[in-house]
Amino acid sequence: MIILGIDPGLAIVGWGVIEYNGNRFRTLGYGSIQTPKTETTSKRLVDIYNALCDIIDRYHPEQIAVEELFWNTNVTTGIRVAEARGVILLCAQQKGLVMQEYTPMQVKGAVVGYGKAEKKQVITMVTMLLGLREPPKPDDTADALAIAVCHAHSAGSALSAYYNQP
Repeated sequence: MIILGIDPGLAIVGWGVIEYNGNRFRTLGYGSIQTPKTETTSKRLVDIYNALCDIIDRYHPEQIAVEELFWNTNVTTGIRVAEARGVILLCAQQKGLVMQEYTPMQVKGAVVGYGKAEKKQVITMVTMLLGLREPPKPDDTADALAIAVCHAHSAGSALSAYYNQP
């Protein structure tokens, strides 16, 4: 199974593509989509959409895992991230990908074994689990890979099947 993990954002969208086969991981690619603050929000959203479509066309993932929004105290930032996330979900739907969403606590639990793990612990585990030579940068990219790993561990569970019923 080829999985695309996405950490949504407007300034930075982290992405990571892994192959999961027989409890083994292989990293196919990862990086970030970065949009300049000097551009309008609508232009940044178009850039995210186009870049994500290119990533999907390049790696041909079968499934996509996206982090659910975590609301902080800055509502304006939350709204812009939600707009970017909407574009990401639209692209995935148009490309016909099976999609699943995970909370930050679910991702940390699946990768580290503790839902309140520190970001550094998640980055260390992602680096080890995927056999990377160095931690992925920026942190959004490491988060996207963690989301993909979480999906690999969770996608086959009975609970996941229950939530994905039509």
